[in-house]
Amino acid sequence: MEYRRLGKAGMRVSAVSLGAWLTYGGSVEGDQAAQCLRAAIDNGINFIDVADAYAYGEAEKVVGGVIRDYKRSDLVLSSKLYWPMSNNVNDQGLSRKHIMESIDKSLRHFGTDYLDIYFCHRFDANTPLEETVRAMSDLVQAGKILYWGTSVWEAEQIEQAVNIAKQYNGYLPQVEQPRYNMLDRHIEPAIIPTCEQHGLGLTVWSPLAQGLLTGKYNTGLPEGSRGATTKWLDRELNETNLNKVRQLTTIAGDLGLTTSQLALAWVLRLPQISSVITGATKPEHVLDNIKAGEVQLSADVQAQIEAILA
Repeated sequence: MEYRRLGKAGMRVSAVSLGAWLTYGGSVEGDQAAQCLRAAIDNGINFIDVADAYAYGEAEKVVGGVIRDYKRSDLVLSSKLYWPMSNNVNDQGLSRKHIMESIDKSLRHFGTDYLDIYFCHRFDANTPLEETVRAMSDLVQAGKILYWGTSVWEAEQIEQAVNIAKQYNGYLPQVEQPRYNMLDRHIEPAIIPTCEQHGLGLTVWSPLAQGLLTGKYNTGLPEGSRGATTKWLDRELNETNLNKVRQLTTIAGDLGLTTSQLALAWVLRLPQISSVITGATKPEHVLDNIKAGEVQLSADVQAQIEAILA
């Protein structure tokens, strides 16, 4: 397993990480989720990404039930806050009140006394950014979190947060967690350069475009698949993208890779990417994803891919 620095921070995270979105505590039952988590940790993944909104806290509990069997300092554990967790008007957003109350709930769910990374899960236009930045910095000062970051923030918002933290001699955000994959490259023009400029790492989610980049939709909608049962793929599941994925599948086959492994390796081609967050419903999915972290794409292969994605 390759381990990359979290931006300019000293901490290192596994290039391939495991996320709990839409799965653990929800669609994947507890024993199976535990098997995936154990397969990940036992094979070198040290970064486990969760959020309080994932199954309304249940994902945190599932992960907490597994990590108690491992040495805590060997793991990089993250969670996030922002989305409403109840009908309480203050149980949402990035106010100081919600931040301070949410971290304690998450720590109880995990059964630990600190998180390695705590993400602001979206930008909160209803809370002064200074309030959010100072609250997150206070959590670092209190030892409840080691680093804090942003998720799905615009470049300008990240820039503002950095400047406010500097103004008040606080702890700067250390990582941004955006969506990024072969079919969604919106972070390349501004977000990646801004993060690089200020020393933020990037831990990207949806690297397989909700399964589209696995190649399983190349010949139609499999029964029970996410594309067939949800609206998550409505925007991207079209013939233009499928033609691209079919061509990518051919390249992957020529390299002895799965389409998924090619897609993950493509994301990791960028040195600015600290980790690619993968999902898994079976332990074998975890092991297949880990192999992508060992793949180095040649310049010729990258040019072929770019010609397809253009």
